Amino acid sequence: MDISKSDLKKFRNNIGKWQELYMEKLCKEYVDLLQSDNLPSEKFWELEERIKADKKRPGVMVSIGRDELIYDIVGLIKDEAITFEDLDEFSDELRDRVQKILSM
Repeated sequence: MDISKSDLKKFRNNIGKWQELYMEKLCKEYVDLLQSDNLPSEKFWELEERIKADKKRPGVMVSIGRDELIYDIVGLIKDEAITFEDLDEFSDELRDRVQKILSM
């Protein structure tokens, strides 16, 4: 699928806001982890593993290129960084493609 300039621009305009909201959610989860009753060493290593995995998620880092845009959006939805409704302003073609991938 060829991504329109309009959809790419909308994505670039929204991704920063989406990522900030997602990272806020992650930070709250990290605080909960650190406040748990686990041993300090367990908390430390669990947090390290979480951060290592989370920093690779689209809610934290994306390339913002046309080639990966659809898959980045699908990843954002799967990670609950955004919902499908966040795509209301995007083209029907992009939304249909995302929906097809999500339903696979």
